[in-house]
Amino acid sequence: MATFRYTDPVHAKSATGRTADAYAQMADDFGIAEPAPLVTLSPAPELFTATWALLREALLVGGDDAFGSGGTTRTDRELVAVGVSLANRCPFCVNAHTMMLHATGDHRVAERVLRGEQPEDPAQARLLAWGKATRAVRAPELVSPPFPRAHAPAHIGTALTFHFINRVASSLITEAILPCNAQRFRAVRSIGGRTLQKTVRRSFTPGDSLSLLDDPQPGPSWAGGTPIGPAYAALRDAATMGAGLLDGADLALVRTEVAAWDGAHPPPAWEALPDRASRPGARLALLAALAPYRITDEDVAAWKKPPFSDHCLVHLIAFGAFTAVDRIESVLAAQYSTHHAKEPS
Repeated sequence: MATFRYTDPVHAKSATGRTADAYAQMADDFGIAEPAPLVTLSPAPELFTATWALLREALLVGGDDAFGSGGTTRTDRELVAVGVSLANRCPFCVNAHTMMLHATGDHRVAERVLRGEQPEDPAQARLLAWGKATRAVRAPELVSPPFPRAHAPAHIGTALTFHFINRVASSLITEAILPCNAQRFRAVRSIGGRTLQKTVRRSFTPGDSLSLLDDPQPGPSWAGGTPIGPAYAALRDAATMGAGLLDGADLALVRTEVAAWDGAHPPPAWEALPDRASRPGARLALLAALAPYRITDEDVAAWKKPPFSDHCLVHLIAFGAFTAVDRIESVLAAQYSTHHAKEPS
């Protein structure tokens, strides 16, 4: 099964240094030795390790209860991840995290969500709806987040993680999780989830992934002093390095278009999308930000010519993806600050 569309990744068996350390941690903590959306980033170790760190600390660990009010459940966080993935039209991540819902034991929830239905539990339904709404930066669901202040680091962190990972997956890998798209069968989804049950139900030590990062900064205030903050800051720093692959005019175009974006999927006739022949870098970055599922072989071939390498390509895609993440983060951070301002510390 050809999973990787445009890169020749560094796999676990040949990895060295921190890349090898991250692979080992993935196998232990995630239960999946080589999750494809992360593997495709392996030509750029700084992106690979930072993405893993944010995924681990937000989705797997869920923060470290910085406000002393109890943690979220893995099902809650998986519902946020699925909601984001549905909003971004990322079939790979929708299917993968539906299987993760099976792994939590919430089989009925998993299948209802995959059919486009709401969870029967109202609190779970609100979390799924909030996850979906995070793409639409003016959505009313964002005004009153359906979780207490103590859960904000985990839920906001998970949402932002998947806004990034969805874009990487849609840009750089195929949609199939299993050979012959076997995940379309309920029995396969259920069995796949059961193989991960033990890992999903483990307790994790917060912050173990931070040793993979170079001098991470504290991160944004919504992270509440949890390890999610430094992981997010490390990914922000690694992803924005890709800005150096664009000239000033192309960089300004991408940032201007994303700053004005309201969360909608671009129309088929997208006038703002740069021409492939004359501005291939700007085109790739803007597609990665707002419509990564529309990236074609021709788009990549037009830009990925010497001296550009796999390392450069994943950095350009990451830059485009994180430009959109940064837009979303600014909205979620503002809503978090406003909504939770009156809650006791």
